[in-house]
Amino acid sequence: MLPDASAAEVTVKLSLVMPVYNEGETLETVLRALGKVEMPLAWELIVVDDGSDDDAVEEIQREWVPSAERIVIVRARQNRGKGSALRKGFSLATGDILGVQDADLEYEPAQIPSLVEPILDGRTEVVFGTRQFGSQASYSFWYVVGNRLMSLVASALFDRYVTDAYTCYKFFTRQRYEQLHLTANGFEIEAELTGGLLRNGARLFEEPIVYTARSREEGKKITPRDGVTGVLRLLRVRVRGW
Repeated sequence: MLPDASAAEVTVKLSLVMPVYNEGETLETVLRALGKVEMPLAWELIVVDDGSDDDAVEEIQREWVPSAERIVIVRARQNRGKGSALRKGFSLATGDILGVQDADLEYEPAQIPSLVEPILDGRTEVVFGTRQFGSQASYSFWYVVGNRLMSLVASALFDRYVTDAYTCYKFFTRQRYEQLHLTANGFEIEAELTGGLLRNGARLFEEPIVYTARSREEGKKITPRDGVTGVLRLLRVRVRGW
């Protein structure tokens, strides 16, 4: 539950966690785009560098994100994976609503206000930004098929319909976060988040978003192997629930 709505403008805060691994070509652009968004609530940014080889995180300037209440930057000594970075970021978050913003250019920060709105209105505690996967938004045919299969497995295992289990844009209340048991280090964190939220009975809202997939040459990191580990992680969460 969020704080009393009568005090929402004062007390409710969003924590955005940004995992970063060798995103020097896009990091400044994403941060400046975030800084231009008119958020409907106070917010903070937690940047977790997952052992990058470049120095992009060290070059972050406060003026890029002037609207953030605070910016926290954490650097890991070695690369452990997106899941490890997200878990670290969530542990440092102080907001009432938690969410994820990737450091590439696939997700547009301008969409965040519409994604947190259903939570602020009290209609739900969890919102997923669902990708439509038009021709301009798909990395490859098999990537889209894999995502659809992953979403189908999640829906069947937890008897809750979800169309994009692996979307980066997941927003949820602190109460729902505290019900999760996150242990994943890699991309399977997306499956673990989805499975945990569905298992705990959260009423999930899905909002369509604009998404522009990048190619492998442009830095796409997820692989078919991540799909297999994702399914295994969903099964693990389901078994834990039983």
